[in-house]
Amino acid sequence: MNTKYYLAVDIGASSGRHMLSHLENGKIVLEEIYRFPNGMIEKNGHKVWDVDQLFQEILTGMKKCAMVGKIPYSMGIDTWAVDFVLLDENDERIGDAVAYRDRRTEDMDRKVYEFIPEDDLYGRTGIQKQIFNTIYQLMAVKKKHPEYLEQAETLLHVPDYFHFLLTGQKTCEYTEATTGQLVSPITKDWDYELIDMLGYPRKMFQKLIMPGTGIGHLSDKIREEVGFDLEVVAPATHDTGSAVLAVPANDDDFIYISSGTWSLMGIERKEADCSEKSCEMNFTNEGGYAGRFRYLKNI
Repeated sequence: MNTKYYLAVDIGASSGRHMLSHLENGKIVLEEIYRFPNGMIEKNGHKVWDVDQLFQEILTGMKKCAMVGKIPYSMGIDTWAVDFVLLDENDERIGDAVAYRDRRTEDMDRKVYEFIPEDDLYGRTGIQKQIFNTIYQLMAVKKKHPEYLEQAETLLHVPDYFHFLLTGQKTCEYTEATTGQLVSPITKDWDYELIDMLGYPRKMFQKLIMPGTGIGHLSDKIREEVGFDLEVVAPATHDTGSAVLAVPANDDDFIYISSGTWSLMGIERKEADCSEKSCEMNFTNEGGYAGRFRYLKNI
């Protein structure tokens, strides 16, 4: 019987890796196929991600799978949270993929609170205040480059952008989207009322998909380059979402600590806690697999 291989591409702030997995006697066997460095670069006065180079690394790792004769049946990519690219009507990138550690969001919290008070924002989204959240990054774009928002047809978070480059399909995956502070924990969809309030163009925001959703097969161009085809399936594209899903706990009675560039500690719950107390404690309700919430704190 042919072994079915599944490829996970996990990209963090300082490195990325391609992990192939398959099942043996009911257990998942992991094999590292490729590893590559990552880091922010200075460009046009900002800290940005070199997404073109990262995409080349993704393709290189896929080619390594073919070289060792282990063609994946499907694959998915996860990355860090909140960062995004904007695309114009020709699907060309507008500006750079600015990184969350860039200083462009300084004072953007005050600009956002001119439209909605801070406690109301937490009540609507359940997401802790971090000055680099997508909501503040978009306010920085609006204030400093309004022409970008005028040209923008599409907003894609970084992992969604890589899935788009592989398949030509534009999607926004739920766990990643929630970190940006623009998603309702009740509807589990974009909070369009909030988006309108802030003056961000509605049309940029793609339909949200849940982890486990098939996105599509490789485009002809990519298939030709890597030498095979497969289905791209959205994982929990926020790396912490995938990490928590992998915690070997078979009930709800557990606490996790996830450590990478950041360390996060929390629990999983079925409903978000958007209370005043939770806001005061600066806990966050990030989207998890199967519509759950990762109730956690940066430690």
